[in-house]
Amino acid sequence: MSLVAAGRAGVGARRVVLGVTLGAVLLSGCARFDDRASSPFTTEPTWQDAEPSTTTPKVPPTNAKRPDLPCVDPDLAVVVSCLDTTAGLVALPDGGSALVAERTTGRILKVVATDEGEPPAPIEIARLDVDPAGDGGLTGLALSPTFTEDGLIYAYVTTGGDNRVVRISTDGGAPKPILTGIPKGVNGNRGSIDFAPQNRMLVLTGDAGNPSLAADTNSMAGKLLSVSSPAPGSSADVVVTGIGVAGGVCSDGKDSIWITDRTATEDRLQRVGPDGVAVKAWTWPDHPGVAGCAAASDGVAISLTNQRALALATADKNTHAVTAAPSLLAQDKYGRLDGATLGGDGNIWVGTVNKPDGNPNQYDDRVVRIPPPSAGQGNGPD
Repeated sequence: MSLVAAGRAGVGARRVVLGVTLGAVLLSGCARFDDRASSPFTTEPTWQDAEPSTTTPKVPPTNAKRPDLPCVDPDLAVVVSCLDTTAGLVALPDGGSALVAERTTGRILKVVATDEGEPPAPIEIARLDVDPAGDGGLTGLALSPTFTEDGLIYAYVTTGGDNRVVRISTDGGAPKPILTGIPKGVNGNRGSIDFAPQNRMLVLTGDAGNPSLAADTNSMAGKLLSVSSPAPGSSADVVVTGIGVAGGVCSDGKDSIWITDRTATEDRLQRVGPDGVAVKAWTWPDHPGVAGCAAASDGVAISLTNQRALALATADKNTHAVTAAPSLLAQDKYGRLDGATLGGDGNIWVGTVNKPDGNPNQYDDRVVRIPPPSAGQGNGPD
């Protein structure tokens, strides 16, 4: 079964129909859930009734003919290879391409999927001046809700003095600071961005390596922030406090916002409902390294860095509770995963972060399309 995802990731008219039947494969270690969790854009996203466009990977003919191209990955699920360390990832409205961030270089690249032949080279859309020390750099991307009209991109970046959200135009020009002064630390600088209904920008910030800042309501560190109609010099409202190392924030375009973060005691998936209250949906005491996420109305896909897999958590459509352990896809197939987005081709697109751990292969780092499992199909490693 497959995933027909929104052609507009973060754009006002998300055309998302996702198809996933999740099995009973459990994450390793002991997981806990809280079933207290109790829905706009246009068509409601769902994990059902879709067909993916990606077929079983095969060796493209050009790979054999062009041995001088080591970055033509033989796996056709791979969109692009030989990138620097990736981070934020967002699908574009055309349904077959995405923007991916390189965390350490500050580059924003357009990458295009193909099922045969040599993949198109990535196109540099912008290059931002960032401080990549620790886990900082260029870590989050989101499209304007009216991207098809204005061509605006929002990015979460670390500078020499702070973490901030900036706005870039595809027409060129200098980045414009939107939200500045987010505390910076030796680590805990990672951030994530998405848009909710009514053009509300969501910003997930890390604790800058200082958990006390996450509990301080006067600090923007370690928070889920909301910015109404973002513009240069915007201020933010605090929605959730107590965030550790920020993973991802993703809206289902209806009534659920999902956030992931890593704390000293556990990794967490939380749901924020219309009332603004965050409820733990699932926790992992074994720290699989929750990272970017992609949401539908009945579940969320989560990149796992340490566990080297994509987790799929289903949620009850009425209560939004997650009552079964998330299943795993592509475990150990592509290595450490970070960014995640719903592609318009029926797949979940993810970015890898294998270069920093010292064990990259000749193709890293990469953007990969992972189709959800078919009905009745097992959910273990591919």
